[in-house]
Amino acid sequence: MNKTHIKQGFAIVMMSLVAFFACKPEEEITAETRLFRPVLNKELSAKNNTIIVNMGNIKAATGYTVEVSRDTFKTTDFTFKVDTNYVIVDETLLKGESLYWNTTYQVRALAHAAKTELDSKMSDLGSVKTEKFPSIMATPTAADVIDVAARIRWSTGGVTVAKVKVFAKTDLKLATPLAQYDVSEADQKAGSTIVSKLNPLTTYQLAIYATDGTIKGWDNFTTISRSVDTSSPNVIDLSESDDPTALNTALLNVVEGGIIVLKKGATYVMPTNNFAKSVTVTSAYGFGEQKTIITTSGGGNIAAGVNLDYIRFNNIEFIGADIGGSYIFNPNISTLTTVKELSLDNCIASNMRGLLRIRGKFFANNFIIKNSIIHQIGNYGILTTDTDGAGNAAVDNIIFQKSTFSKINIFLTSRQNSNSVLIEDCTLSEVATNSGSLFNWRGAAGLRNVTNGIKISNCIWGHAWDQAGTAVLAVRGKSAGLDVTNITVLNTYTTGDFSYVAGTEISGLPSFTYTKKASELWVSPYSGLNFNFKDTSFPGRKDTGDPRWRVQ
Repeated sequence: MNKTHIKQGFAIVMMSLVAFFACKPEEEITAETRLFRPVLNKELSAKNNTIIVNMGNIKAATGYTVEVSRDTFKTTDFTFKVDTNYVIVDETLLKGESLYWNTTYQVRALAHAAKTELDSKMSDLGSVKTEKFPSIMATPTAADVIDVAARIRWSTGGVTVAKVKVFAKTDLKLATPLAQYDVSEADQKAGSTIVSKLNPLTTYQLAIYATDGTIKGWDNFTTISRSVDTSSPNVIDLSESDDPTALNTALLNVVEGGIIVLKKGATYVMPTNNFAKSVTVTSAYGFGEQKTIITTSGGGNIAAGVNLDYIRFNNIEFIGADIGGSYIFNPNISTLTTVKELSLDNCIASNMRGLLRIRGKFFANNFIIKNSIIHQIGNYGILTTDTDGAGNAAVDNIIFQKSTFSKINIFLTSRQNSNSVLIEDCTLSEVATNSGSLFNWRGAAGLRNVTNGIKISNCIWGHAWDQAGTAVLAVRGKSAGLDVTNITVLNTYTTGDFSYVAGTEISGLPSFTYTKKASELWVSPYSGLNFNFKDTSFPGRKDTGDPRWRVQ
């Protein structure tokens, strides 16, 4: 076969192949694919109690399925289909249902194709919180809840709040009130009312309503733990009593180790009956700044011959009748009498000659003041043990912590040895007059020391109390005794106007000197008892003084 015939044969084959394929219909050369997942044009947003979902438009999509959840889709609250990429989730879309106010929701969506098998996969679009209901109610704070009650506050003007309803935390539609109360005319004018008979450590929804029944606001209120179980048989509950003599009667009836609960803000007189059993006197929780008040003149009485584990006062304000003659306790007992712990916690004491003056055979193992404010105290100071001679009235351990002392004529006086003195995390301003003293251990030889030492740490000490108006601001540090007492001072400052009367210095006090005056350090040290720091550059502002005044 020659070359010409070969070429002619090859051409015929090629033409036949072209003709064959030309006769077949055109086939698809690419497969159909699933739609892309929806994405957002803008972040999810909320208006009132609706959610706005603005997705990118997928041209091939015939519509979208949107799902809404409150628990990251462990359960689904709503599922609905839409034919647009811009969606407002509201009552219309949800067929009469509505989203909750002030609630975080999660949203996800998928895009539908003409063929179901080509629908996109589900796309998580994120979360969004609906707005808070437009309310006249004030947002509750920690000061608005106690263990068994809550205080609701609202803005007055234009709307009369006539009723309060209490709902369970889980009743999100506020459908079934647990209780409801009419609001008194006085509370309507004040814009505040108290809801009582709640349980401790429980979250409630409290709602307020206008006279026409329209809801005007609600919020969650979580009660705190109960301070004292007033149903306990060892508790005498005076939390509803305004009788000023009720504490005196209760002291007769309290059991050993019992608790007397007083009404917050009420005023009682110091009992004339004896403290004859270990007892805690405390205040019930309540609203407002005013503590329970106990007024005192001569001081409380401790039964002769008792041996008590403790006498404790919590959250009480003591007000003396006279800076020249009032005390919390002023026992003068000839029979051996012991109290292992005498303590003030979260208390205020003022306008007294002295807090604790003891004579005869009265002994306290531990005298404790913590989280308290003590001010305007006369010439028997915070403590005076006032009988000479071995074996007479004494306090073993003196412990002052996280407290403020101001305008104190004389600080500590003893005619007996003590075991220890601890003063830590305290603010002390105008403590001891120029003729008074800080530490005065004035007993006879062998009875004028603190055997295990005095420790002062993390404190701030201001100048003397110029009680007589002499403009002399120096204090007597060690007025007498303490010859062999070890005094340890750590991280403690004095103000620039603090000084000692010559010969009375306490070695090591201060650890550091702040060069400016007390009036430059504190906001209002003389009249307002405000020891917040005016000088924000003070080096000890975060770790010295009473913690209530520190910079956090």
